[in-house]
Amino acid sequence: MARTRPVTQHPLDVDHLTDEVLSVGRAAGLDAVGVCDAAPFTDARRALEERKAAGLHAGMGFTYRNPARSTTPGANLPDARALVVGAVSYHRADDGTAEATDSVGPQARVARYAREDHYATLHAALGEVSRRLRADGWRTRISVDDNTVVDRAAAHRAGLGWFGKNANLLLPGRGSWFVLGALITDAPLRASDGPVDDGCGTCRRCLDGCPTTAIVAPGGVDARRCLSWLLQAPGSFPVEFRAALGDRIYGCDDCQEVCPPNRRLDDEGLASDPPGSAVTAVLDLLSASDDELLARHGRWYLHERQPRWLRRNALVVLANIGDGADPAVAAALQRALADPEPVVRAHAVWAAGRLGRPELVVPVADDPDPGVRAELALLDQERAP
Repeated sequence: MARTRPVTQHPLDVDHLTDEVLSVGRAAGLDAVGVCDAAPFTDARRALEERKAAGLHAGMGFTYRNPARSTTPGANLPDARALVVGAVSYHRADDGTAEATDSVGPQARVARYAREDHYATLHAALGEVSRRLRADGWRTRISVDDNTVVDRAAAHRAGLGWFGKNANLLLPGRGSWFVLGALITDAPLRASDGPVDDGCGTCRRCLDGCPTTAIVAPGGVDARRCLSWLLQAPGSFPVEFRAALGDRIYGCDDCQEVCPPNRRLDDEGLASDPPGSAVTAVLDLLSASDDELLARHGRWYLHERQPRWLRRNALVVLANIGDGADPAVAAALQRALADPEPVVRAHAVWAAGRLGRPELVVPVADDPDPGVRAELALLDQERAP
């Protein structure tokens, strides 16, 4: 039986309930919180459908999987009337990229948002808001990184920030280092002040700073060129973007790092990233078992939770920053060339060639997999006089 709000003897004080909800959210750890109405996000739906039709989503699921649902709060909670939108900061005192692990060899960078589970903090805080509303009989549905709601559109409507040209939401005076989430409710909460004014002006540093020119227009990202998505997408990592990947193993922060509002932030008094979270040892990734990789990095998005995609990425990084003369690097390439997963063998072929060790690919010269054979042909082409 559906839970209904109990009958009270006094009329509902919407302003008081809203203020209390916002207070609960802040006390629970939300760095910013606002409320918006639950009307469909028609502009967001139109943009999603247009980008999907143009192929800019590159097969990405998330809110592209079902735009009609992800832009209609009432499809996720009947009789939805409001959304409580929260933001949790992952801005830390320094980016930690110079931090070394206990392991030797090449180190790969991890994007800032993925260095700890900020979404867990966000979900827990919205959970406190949910408990407060449910105590009065209101229904709720939390959406945190689960494709239920277009969280940036909700945060924009709730007045948390403006859309930057890199498609991230920027909070006035606080930049874009935030994860976003929302709580849908049938409680008639008071909406916060509307969207804030655009703060980007004529700046285009994010467009110019993207290593693969993936930001094809202000607010428009071509996922087929975006390193963050390519690191998560299944299949072969596109040859034309492998060198641009550099030492990134998960995510890319470039468009946020060049953003002036982010660069102006004062690091004083902020916490630091957890030790060892900013980088990870490439050779360790390539020597670890499936169970070990999932235990260490299971909260990263790996397509169908298959470690082969992480090994694929590690091989591209190794090819970019490794030393082909290092016996440990050569041993890692040999193991990868004998891997049962074709995608791993294929990227090992490319890595061996890039690191000046083409002789290592001899054992796979007759590999029947078309992906491996394509990489072998590419290697032969590059070695041709």
